[in-house]
Amino acid sequence: MVESEGEPAMVDAEATLSSTATAVLTAPLSLEGGLAAELRPANLVQRVLSLFRNVRPGSDLSHFQLPATFNLPKSQLQLYGEGVYCTGDDHLSRCATGKDSLERLTAVVAWSISTTRPPIFGFAPYNPVLGETHHVSRGSLHVLLEQVSHHPPVSALHATDDGGNVELLWCQIPNPKFNGASIEATVKGKRQVKLLKFNETYEVDCPNLLIRLLPAPSVEWSGTVRIACKDSGLEAELCYYRSHSFLGLGGDARCIKGKVFCSSSPQDTVCEIDGHWDRTVSLKDVGSGEVSVLYDAKSAIGNLTTPEVKDQEGLSPSESALVWGEVSEAILAKDWEKASEAKRRVEDTARKLEKERNEKGEVWMPKHFSLSQDKNGSWECWPLDKSVRPAPIIVPSS
Repeated sequence: MVESEGEPAMVDAEATLSSTATAVLTAPLSLEGGLAAELRPANLVQRVLSLFRNVRPGSDLSHFQLPATFNLPKSQLQLYGEGVYCTGDDHLSRCATGKDSLERLTAVVAWSISTTRPPIFGFAPYNPVLGETHHVSRGSLHVLLEQVSHHPPVSALHATDDGGNVELLWCQIPNPKFNGASIEATVKGKRQVKLLKFNETYEVDCPNLLIRLLPAPSVEWSGTVRIACKDSGLEAELCYYRSHSFLGLGGDARCIKGKVFCSSSPQDTVCEIDGHWDRTVSLKDVGSGEVSVLYDAKSAIGNLTTPEVKDQEGLSPSESALVWGEVSEAILAKDWEKASEAKRRVEDTARKLEKERNEKGEVWMPKHFSLSQDKNGSWECWPLDKSVRPAPIIVPSS
């Protein structure tokens, strides 16, 4: 097992900053408006297809370098974080107020669905550089992310609330692969939701992202998501169904179905889950036949508020919004030459520092997490601090 922890001598993210760096925060992905309304260039499909002309089927795209014209004006760390702190309904707090283990499990299911955001075909976030961080508060919830490895790309997340009710701990490794007519990105690693006052830990998977290039371009979430709590013995299984449309027509897009059951008897369904993650999802109690609304996407991820800087001096030099600020400014201004130059500068600096470390035999160490990899290649992360402090970036109350 390989382990690392402690303070790094130089963080790649910090070294990329210019003296005039400005934090740039953009609208989160949501059901209505936001970035999706702004990013609609002409001939997008042809441009996307041209990117993969020389890429072999089966290729790992983890470190595929996209031109700035195909980037969202934000880092992957920010996208991970927005799934937690950019919400309408506070589903996470509800997880810790359930009156029994079944109510708490279904609340975690609803929260898990709320982290599913509408992707935008043809656009991807920046690949975080080593040591990049993102630190945001929403009310009493404080969220901290760090890019703890670059090869492979491992992102760690730790979140706590002031009341000591909820703790999140994620260690995520995206694995996008090109399959000829499509790209499928799986996310490996572990996501935990801890309800501290009930001594319950929930392990939560996330769906795959499927990007179809041919015959009709589309992007959607798919695959099976498992949510399990060993402490209560309850488990949920959700299936995000592919649309199976023909030339973009037909199919039941964004459909989700699932069930809740006891781990000891998975054949005995306690509740049934049915609906669409971008509309409503219902929960049916199999015993009583009672049906209730488990999740309402419009109230959860519609018209989300953009984070803003509250304390400029409190920003870490490794903050995502600073590291990529110049690139994001240029993208928003559609100054593609400037965006490409700024992006190249960030990535070249990170590569230069990695080369220098290798030549000196230095081992880079995360600032906020300890990290381990077992002999099977699985990664785990643990926070160095028990709780996350309030952040210099906040999500204003809507």
